[in-house]
Amino acid sequence: MTLLVLVGLPLLGALLLLVPAERLMPGDAAVRAYGAVVSGLTFAVALFALARFDFDEPSRMQLGLNKPWASSIGLRFHLGLDGISLPLVVLTALLTFLCFLYTIKHPPTAPAGGSAPTGGSARLLTGLLLVLEVGLLGTFVSLDLILFFVFFEVVLIPMYVVIALWGGPGRRAAAYKFILYTLLGSGLLLVGMLLIAVNADTLDMTLLARRHGEGIGRNLQITAFVLMGLGFAVKAPMWPLHTWLPDAHTEAPTVGSVLLAGVLLKMGTYGFVRVAVPAAPEGAQFWAPYLGFLAVVGIVYGALACLAQTDLKRMIAYSSVGHMGFVLLGIATLTPVGINAALFGNIAHGLITGLLFFLAGGVKERYGTGDMEKLGGGMLTKAPHLASILTFAAIASLGLPGLAGFWGEMLALLGAYKPHADLPRETFVTFMVVGGLGAVLTAAYFLRMLAKLTHGPVSGVELSAPGRVAGISVYEYMAWVPLIALTLLVGLWPKTLLEVTTAPVRALLGGG
Repeated sequence: MTLLVLVGLPLLGALLLLVPAERLMPGDAAVRAYGAVVSGLTFAVALFALARFDFDEPSRMQLGLNKPWASSIGLRFHLGLDGISLPLVVLTALLTFLCFLYTIKHPPTAPAGGSAPTGGSARLLTGLLLVLEVGLLGTFVSLDLILFFVFFEVVLIPMYVVIALWGGPGRRAAAYKFILYTLLGSGLLLVGMLLIAVNADTLDMTLLARRHGEGIGRNLQITAFVLMGLGFAVKAPMWPLHTWLPDAHTEAPTVGSVLLAGVLLKMGTYGFVRVAVPAAPEGAQFWAPYLGFLAVVGIVYGALACLAQTDLKRMIAYSSVGHMGFVLLGIATLTPVGINAALFGNIAHGLITGLLFFLAGGVKERYGTGDMEKLGGGMLTKAPHLASILTFAAIASLGLPGLAGFWGEMLALLGAYKPHADLPRETFVTFMVVGGLGAVLTAAYFLRMLAKLTHGPVSGVELSAPGRVAGISVYEYMAWVPLIALTLLVGLWPKTLLEVTTAPVRALLGGG
């Protein structure tokens, strides 16, 4: 029942917003506080699941629920939690709660001349974010292929509307591109899943993982994997299917960007690990070199694109292409080290890039622009606390040892050095070298950004209200400090995650 409450609580919270209750929530501030309460309770349930989880058996599905959904066609409402999904569930609940805390005093607003609804806009935004949380959590706990697909699709409309109504000047085009790319990917994903389900005669993801492709022909696995892989790659996003991401991030409001980067991108890489690789292992082996090639191209391309950007949010968006390239490279190795690197990288990217987008929103709120050329330097003088946290997030993202960003990238490169025995080692060693070059370029663009904004000469751009916003508000601290603390915790004690994920990863790869 724990997982049913976890998914059902934000859904109930969203449905209650449909009931006219102006006396109970007389203004937008009360509605935003309501969202924080509901997401806080959901986070509490996630922590309860964490407390009840048996860490001695992380590969076993726990806290499960398995009930008939549509018996005539074999659909079941099947939920469960293991060491692969547990960190993502906690991350999702945490980031959603922090976003609601942030919006209490920093609500998104449409740009001048925008079309965001005025009456009830807080109610609509709160409802959309809660539905988005339902889809995200449901994806990570679903163990039936069709149920997984339903939750996978639930996130699309809320994110589309958040971008389209509360985004920047180019929000409509960005929202259209987001929905078109992801819908096309979803169509391919559904076909691939149905090919597996029909030929395996089951929709049960745990059974498919135990069978490890047994009873499904090699050619069919190759076809199903590429179809599912394209669907997941759009969400990840993998180069060259990434072009929706920079526009969506640049135009989305701060909370939209945080959830998009922090959790929504992880749905694609999680799908590779949870569904595609264990259900079609021979297909995964066939396509792994191609996946690795596209991953390292994305790493280098993302870094070079970042060096060419002048907008802070757009630079952070392109950095996600590179960071998720390391995650995909880890998956392509088909080894426990590589898959663990991918799962570690997912969590590290969610923490660090979520913090970076919060900070980018803070910069734009204070200066009225995110253009690094216009911002100039001197932030350490004008807003020292903000500049200090931005510096921390940047060095965490570039992979400084001792912080969370280091381990995912290092382990992905280690996995590429020694890939699965049936994969071409020379090819993957080449990928490792190219990926290492991408890591150097990552350091280059973040150091360039810090040189421009924090350590450069003082610019002529003034804070919009120096006495009021040069410091950091209580709600900003409440949203940012947990991410800073977890970045340090996971970076200094990587076994916090690795001990949870290693056993289930080995089981998914057929190692028991």
